[in-house]
Amino acid sequence: MNRALTVDDLVLASIALAAGLLLAFLSRGLLRWLAKHAKRTRWSGDDVVVDALRTVVPWAALAGGAAAAAAVLPLTKTVQHHTNQCLQVLLIFAVTVSAARVIAGLVQSVTQSRSGVAGSATIFVNITRVLVLAIGFLVVLQTLGISIAPLLTALGVGGLAVALALQDTLANLFAGIHILASKTVQPGDYIQLSSGEEGYVVDINWRQTTVRQLSNNLVVIPNGQLAKTNMTNYTRPEQRLTILVQVGVAYDSDLDHVERITHEVIAETMTEITGAVPEHEPAIRFHTFGDSRIGFTVILGVGEFSDQFRIKHEFIKRLHRRYREEGIRIPAPARTVALQQGAVVIPQQRVTDGMPSGLPHTD
Repeated sequence: MNRALTVDDLVLASIALAAGLLLAFLSRGLLRWLAKHAKRTRWSGDDVVVDALRTVVPWAALAGGAAAAAAVLPLTKTVQHHTNQCLQVLLIFAVTVSAARVIAGLVQSVTQSRSGVAGSATIFVNITRVLVLAIGFLVVLQTLGISIAPLLTALGVGGLAVALALQDTLANLFAGIHILASKTVQPGDYIQLSSGEEGYVVDINWRQTTVRQLSNNLVVIPNGQLAKTNMTNYTRPEQRLTILVQVGVAYDSDLDHVERITHEVIAETMTEITGAVPEHEPAIRFHTFGDSRIGFTVILGVGEFSDQFRIKHEFIKRLHRRYREEGIRIPAPARTVALQQGAVVIPQQRVTDGMPSGLPHTD
């Protein structure tokens, strides 16, 4: 100490600390009020910024009060230097954590707005958070007087060895970045792989892609495997899609009448069932003279992949009921079999489901 500690020094230091505490308390209350107003806006980025400021501003006020208190006390140069370093490290740590939270939150907000879904692509969020924290760590080392040049050199040399040891992990990382950058798959898309897995993409992180099946089970797929496999994306280029329903009527049916009744059932289903697309132009196409029926395809429009099951369910029920009311037959599969024994021809018999019944026994 250059001089003796006096009561005035203690009073001034106490006032500085009290001012820092008061400023931290007031700033926290002000930011809490701003957070309530930020939630009312449509943009989610202001919520992230205000939430981060609620962390860094009070700590900055406390650090400022402590620095002012240390400045008025008769400390030696060494103690003053170490005190300032500790306060700087504390402030850098608070700013780094807050900056990582802000930037990661903004990246998450952007990825959600681009993909238009509730899920998040955490691979970009995690990479951003790690980069910000790494920069903050290097700044702390530089503040403490530790040269970061040898550290960067060691990291460069060691990075090659790590890359060779983590080939599969790095392959999955860059495959995930490529998948998101190319926009072939985004969180919320419904995909089906050539290996049979299918479902909604929940998340794409640094190593794997998580897919939620319609049964609500989760399938975890490595990014490298997802990038190499054949895949059908039912959400892109647009979420709406068409579905095909196969129908068949008896040969004695009036096909014009069948087409008219089917159109009426389609119009009723499309306007009353959730998930249907009423403005989609339906189509009916006769295509096959089958063994026992004339087959045709009904083409319907649905809002997204999972809607097709509900729409098919309702359409088939309503079409079956309307056909019964109109007297339109949907014949069961049947086949006519003729058996010949010697010079005697046994009368023809009807066979259902490929199994004849009541045939005479022959030796």
